[in-house]
Amino acid sequence: MLQRLADAAGLPLHLDTVVLQPGGGDPCAIVELAVRRLTQRERQSGAPYAHRAILLDADKLGQSPQRDDRAAAIAAGEAIALIWQQPCHEALLLRHLPGCAQLRPPQTRVACQQLVQRWPDYRKPMPAARLAQRIDVASLAQIRTVEGALAEFLLTIGLLTAEPG
Repeated sequence: MLQRLADAAGLPLHLDTVVLQPGGGDPCAIVELAVRRLTQRERQSGAPYAHRAILLDADKLGQSPQRDDRAAAIAAGEAIALIWQQPCHEALLLRHLPGCAQLRPPQTRVACQQLVQRWPDYRKPMPAARLAQRIDVASLAQIRTVEGALAEFLLTIGLLTAEPG
C-alpha cells in the first residue's frame, strides 16, 4: 500500500515489502528472519537498501525481555528501524481512520473489534488495493503525532513531509 501511495505522489521510491512468515510471534525471531531476508534480497539486487524497517506487533513485547533486548540489539547493529504497532497491526490501521487517531485499544482482540466496527468490510489479510480505498496520504498525516516511529520512517522515505509552520 505504501508503494501505491509513493507512486501516486510521483516519488522516486521502491519499497521492497515482505510479509515474514510466520508473523505475529516472537519479535526476536521475526527480526532474525528479517535480517536473513534483507541480506538475501540486497545480494540479489546488488545494492544495499537506503532504509530498512520492520513493523512488529507490540502485543508480544515483554514476554521475554532478554529476547526483546536481543531483537533491539540486532536491529540497531543492522541499521533497521523497529516500528512497534501498539498493540497490533489492526490497531495501527484503526488509527488511520477519521476520528480514530487517539484510539489505543488495550488488546489485539479489542483492536480487531474496534476496527471492524468502523470498517465493516475489513478482513485479514487485506490486499493493498483494498487498504488504499480507506487509507491515503491524509490518513498517514493524521497518525504522525501518535505513531512516532512510523511517522519518522515515512518522513525519511518522503511519504510524509515536515509539518508546516
